Amino acid sequence: MAARDTGPRRRVLTGITTTGTPHLGNYVGAIRPAIAASREAGVESFFFLADYHALIKSDDPARVRRSRQEIAATWLACGLDAERVVFYRQSDIREIPELTWLLTCVTAKGLLNRAHAYKAAVDQNIAAGEDADAGVSAGLYMYPVLMAADILAFNAHRVPVGRDQIQHIEMARDIAQRFNHLHGAAYRAAAGVDGEPFVLPEALIEESVATLPGLDGRKMSKSYDNTIPLFEGGERRLRETIARIVTDSRAPGEPKDPAESHLYAIYRAFASADEARALQADLIAGLGWGEAKQRLFERVERELARRCASATRA
Repeated sequence: MAARDTGPRRRVLTGITTTGTPHLGNYVGAIRPAIAASREAGVESFFFLADYHALIKSDDPARVRRSRQEIAATWLACGLDAERVVFYRQSDIREIPELTWLLTCVTAKGLLNRAHAYKAAVDQNIAAGEDADAGVSAGLYMYPVLMAADILAFNAHRVPVGRDQIQHIEMARDIAQRFNHLHGAAYRAAAGVDGEPFVLPEALIEESVATLPGLDGRKMSKSYDNTIPLFEGGERRLRETIARIVTDSRAPGEPKDPAESHLYAIYRAFASADEARALQADLIAGLGWGEAKQRLFERVERELARRCASATRA
């Protein structure tokens, strides 16, 4: 089942759920660091379209199909080199659901009870006075096991994720350790090799963009409808969406707190250290939100244009 390591090359794996149009959160949390990692010497990269995961969030086949196409196009536009990486659709790898079942058999229910998505659904139900598990599918509950199978099937060493996804990587490690403990000896005897069946994966995080805020300050997510699209609608749509970022009521000339600004947090994910310090100082000095949004638009547009140009030359 698992793809056994045969050499010193390190494997980096990442996927995006095919439930909507790729946005800036996908870009800074997964696409940009994964493409950068794929260009490192001694790295094998695996990129996938997570359409099994999409079944948990969407029952619209047309939307999932469209999203698969949009995400694939986005990877390529951002510089993914299909000659250097393994690029695939999750549902084409039949061993992944098979491995999911095998991992399910060694995964403690208590571990899954602690998953953030499941706990959030339960808390929401309780707050609404409903049964704790109302509307919670087995798919949502088992989501961490499927994600573990995605990672362990290829024995990935590193997985680029946002900070909100760290728990899933930790759970994948726990599940792998349990499987190795129970079945490691049989695996070594049958395969005639040393070592364990599964590598223990590590999260790869860009600290400055661990979780990118959306238009309303919550995590940028298709589920919250608060995203800034990468390419959909072009330059005009990007400008219009950035203009909708929620800010406070302080007028031009009034000092603003960058630490409390969702706009500044997004800007930092794209800017150099010097650019970020300059905007920080200008906001404290009273820069208007309209001008700050214009700077953000220009900085994001410049990076995306550079990415596309690089991909075209490649």
